[in-house]
Amino acid sequence: MFWYVLTAVLALAAGVAIGFFIARRYMMDYLKKNPPINEQMLRMMMMQMGMKPSQKKINQMMAQMNKMEKK
Repeated sequence: MFWYVLTAVLALAAGVAIGFFIARRYMMDYLKKNPPINEQMLRMMMMQMGMKPSQKKINQMMAQMNKMEKK
């Protein structure tokens, strides 16, 4: 009976550890492929759309994006 419990606990601990490292690796790869938007990227997107970006407008859009991200 003791060996069953010990085996179950060890298997659970190994599963949690392996799952953590797999999830960490997945998130690092995802962020490398899809970096979060920063002010420079936002400025470039606005210029491509034909808008002349002012710092005030960029700050407003970054604040709005951060607000949406927190929800």
